[in-house]
This record gives sequence, C-alpha cells and structure tokens, in this order.
Amino acid sequence: MTRLDPTPQLAGSIARPKRSFRLPAEFGPLVGLIILLAIVGFAQPGFLNQANLLSLLETAAYPGMLAIGMVFLLAIREIDLSVGWMFHLAAFLTALLLAAGVNPWLAALAGVLLGAGLGLVNGLLVAALRLPAILVTLGTFAMFRGLAAVAANMQGAMAPAAAGASRSGEFSAIVSGNLFDVVPKTVIVFIVLALVMQVVLHRSRFGYRVQAVGSNPQAAIYAGIPTGRVRLQTLVLMGMLAGFAGVMSLGLHAAADPEQASNFALIAIAAAIIGGTPLAGGRGTAIGAVIGMMIVQAILTGVSLFGIDAVWNPLVIGAVLMLALALDRLLKLLRSRRAERDPENQHA
Repeated sequence: MTRLDPTPQLAGSIARPKRSFRLPAEFGPLVGLIILLAIVGFAQPGFLNQANLLSLLETAAYPGMLAIGMVFLLAIREIDLSVGWMFHLAAFLTALLLAAGVNPWLAALAGVLLGAGLGLVNGLLVAALRLPAILVTLGTFAMFRGLAAVAANMQGAMAPAAAGASRSGEFSAIVSGNLFDVVPKTVIVFIVLALVMQVVLHRSRFGYRVQAVGSNPQAAIYAGIPTGRVRLQTLVLMGMLAGFAGVMSLGLHAAADPEQASNFALIAIAAAIIGGTPLAGGRGTAIGAVIGMMIVQAILTGVSLFGIDAVWNPLVIGAVLMLALALDRLLKLLRSRRAERDPENQHA
C-alpha cells in the first residue's frame, strides 16, 4: 500500500533537494598548514616567532600572486608555464626605466602592462593555434627566457639590478618596508589581492564565466558564453598578475633575479592545487592559493632550517608538485565515490 503525503504541493513550486553540509575548500589546506607549522615549530622552536612567520608570508607573496592567477587558469582547465619569465621581464623593464629616471609609478605601470601584453601574446597564440595553453606556453617559456637573456646581454653590467640610485631608492621606499613597523607592505598587498580575486572569481560575471567554461565547455557554448574570449582574458589576467608580482619583487630586492623565474611556474601550480583548486576545472579558490603557497614556502624553509643545502630545492619543489597532483587525484576519486553513493546530493 502506497502512503500518500497529505500536504498539497503548491502550484509552481519545485521539490528542493536535501542539502548536505560541506566544509569550505580552504579548510583542508588550512588544517594541513597548521599541522606543518606545528611539526617544523616543534623541531625548530624559533620558527614560530612572529617575525619569522611574517617573513615567511612575505617570501611567499611573490610566487603567491602567480598562484592566484593560476587559480583562474586551472578553473578553465588551462596552465601557463611562462609565468616566471613574465614575472622576470616585468621586473627587468621596471628596473631599466627606474635607471633612466622615469617616475616610479609610471615605471611600475609599464612593468604591469608588459606582463599583460605577454599574457595577451599567449592568449592570441592559444586562440590562433587552437591548442591547450600548456603547449603554447611551453613555447613562450623558451621565447621569454631567450628575450630576457638577450636583454640582459645588451645591457651588460647595468641590467637589471643597477637601477638609478635615486629612483630605485624612491621606488623601494614605496613598495618595501613595514606598515606600523610590524606588517610588511607586501603581505598586506598579497592578502588584499587574494580577497579581491576571490570576490572576482565567485561574485563577478567574469568569474562565473571562468567557472562555467571550466565546468563544462560545451554547455558554456550553448549558454552563449564566448569561451575563446574568456580564455584570452584569463591569460591576460595571468600576465598582469605576473607583471604586478615582478614589479613588487623589484621594489623589495632592487634586482630582477632570473634564477627566481625558472621555478615559479611549478611553485604556483603546486600552491594552487594544494590550496583546493582542482585540475578538473570548474572552480577555484584564491584564498586557498595563499594557504597553498604558505605550505610550499614552509616546506622550503623547513628544508633550509634542517640544514639541507639549497641545491636540493628543485627536487623538493618537484616532489611537492607531485604530491599536489596525487592529492588532486585522490580528492577526485573520493568525490566520485561520494557521488555514486549519494547521487541526489552530488550537486548540492
């Protein structure tokens, strides 16, 4: 005998699926960061003092800005391998302009615009060749690195660190230093940037399109979303953030170090994935990228504190990236099994 529900269904109403409680995507990475800091702090008690933690966050800020941009790319199922050299070239150009006596704000703007322009080159090549960005940027990685080498050779001993003393000092005073003699300005910029980009990704039309394209590209086309334009815009955004990070780095270090550029792409990808942005696309978290970058930087700092030579850092970075990929795969399998067990709530 079938039991009937005596409560009448309202006209025009639809049945609401049961909602299951889910923790924020940033919760797991945050717990992992706390555990990691506790482990390193237990082994090296001085590691957990305020000055060291702020220094850790300041060091993580520059590649972290790249990781924030990488979140948007991963959300549309793309990866940019050339971000490190866009970072370096933006810092390089800014240093040259400062050496020529250009106003620091204009020099910084030029660096950011150069990054955006290089991102535009990547986007146009992706659109023209109709290839995944990871393949196109593998080529532009070599091109931008070659451009940086040629520019450095042309400038000789002057490039890129020997910026004009007066303008360089003025620029460093603007960008570097601490606010209220406590928190580095770079840290504040990094956190504010992450919050702004989190809002852009989850509360703006552009962010909605990015997640829609990454979630189901064919459905996005049917919905009238210009997927090619979204990819182009996302690559330009990545270049702009790389340029901005390069300019900020120059303000602190007064030099554009090409050695930094070589590993930044892998670090940014690892941080974004560890922070909760899946390779499968469709979603992402800029705040998670900050946490992920803190985890990566804490690992690299811990390696140094335990007396391991810095020559091992590339191996450590590679291992962290492989760990990030393994975690992404594991989470994907867990979500798939959960969806099979509870199909009604898989989209809740």
